[in-house]
Formats: sequence, C-alpha cells, structure tokens
Amino acid sequence: MILDIDVGNTFLKWRCSGEGPPTRGRLLTERLHDGMPESLPDQVQRVRVASVAGPVVAALITGYCQARWGLKPEFARSSHQAAGVINSYADPSRMGVDRWLAMLAGFNLGAGACCVVDCGSAITIDFVTADGRHDGGYIVPGLRLMAKSLLANTAEVVAEREIAHFDLAPGRDTASAVFHGVNFVFDAIQRQLIERLDRDGGEFRLLITGGDGELFQRLAGRGEYRPELVMDGLEWAL
Repeated sequence: MILDIDVGNTFLKWRCSGEGPPTRGRLLTERLHDGMPESLPDQVQRVRVASVAGPVVAALITGYCQARWGLKPEFARSSHQAAGVINSYADPSRMGVDRWLAMLAGFNLGAGACCVVDCGSAITIDFVTADGRHDGGYIVPGLRLMAKSLLANTAEVVAEREIAHFDLAPGRDTASAVFHGVNFVFDAIQRQLIERLDRDGGEFRLLITGGDGELFQRLAGRGEYRPELVMDGLEWAL
C-alpha cells in the first residue's frame, strides 16, 4: 500500500493505493497538530509527500509515519529536470513543489505540451512545451486569498454576508462588491488564458486542478479537471 499526501496551505489531502480501489480523504492543514486521520490503513509500505506547508508540518508528518508504520516519508523536491520536464528556474528549489509535480503529471499523462492551472490558495498557470521545457507561468492570489486580503486591509470593507454563488453582476453592497469583484478577476483570468490557448492553435492540452478548479473549468468550457494532479506527480518525481 502506498500513501500519497499533498499538503497545501489550506488542506492536507491523502490517497492510498494498492490492491483494490484507492481510498482518499482530507483534513484542514491546521488540524494536523491534532494528528493524522484515523481512517488511514494499518498496512502502509511507502509514504510519498508533496508539501508547501513548511518544516513544522513536515516534522509532524515524519513523526507520525515513523510512529505508526516505522516508515520515513519521502518528500518530493523541485529539481532541474525530471520525467522529461526541464525546469525554467535558475534555482529550481525556488519553485513550489506543487507546481512542479502538477507539471510532471500533466506532461506525462498527456504525452505532450500542456497548460496546467492550479486553482488553490494561489492560482498558478504553467506552460510545458512538447519537448518538455517549462515555458514559464503566472501566479496570482486565489479567490479566497483575494477576498481575505481586501477585507483584512481595508477598514471600511465589511462582509455583511457571504456570497455563496458565483455572480459577476456589479455589487450593490460592500460585501457583494468585494466578492463579485473577485469573481470578475477570476473570470478575466480564464478568458485571457483561453484566448492565448486559441492563439497557440490548440498546441497546449489544458489540465486543471485545485479546489476552485471545477469552477474554472466550467467558466472556460474546456480542459480536463484532475483534482489529484499534484499527487499524480509524485509517481514521476519519486
């Protein structure tokens, strides 16, 4: 049984694969101090981890794996080259490992050029050419981070109510103006990306992941939503 773990700033997601269908789950990353999920299997032979949550969380995961299974988890790292993909960063360690793994999975699962969009705490967009070169990317705040930043740093902005549905209409109170404004930016991002992909003549296969990835795919009207793309990349990195 192999346990794959993807630790983001908001959620820790896990997947166990081996005999039979995979089992999976998630918990809030901040709850990791209370322990890992009890639903994890008793028999695990290998643990692979993608984490952007820092050394404290890495230590918690390591301690848990050693205590429960006597295993030392393997942490993926961004590198200059892996599984046919060449990193564009002069210092590959500066690239978030989640981006790197998603690109490895996207390139190898599609066997060619791909555009990988990860809609999590941050929205990242990366291009990998047909010969495996990372052709650069973009990083912008995610939906919740944009709203949180505005609400936290503008004293007069008060969230009178939560806007639960996606709406692009101009807001008629402060809360709706904030959240609809965030939606407006999110929609503009996908529109600009689709225009670029169309200009490129369909060269790049569009792969989408992350908590808001389904929404991005719905707005874009194309692309493949793969919620476990980062964990898929662990196979190629390790």
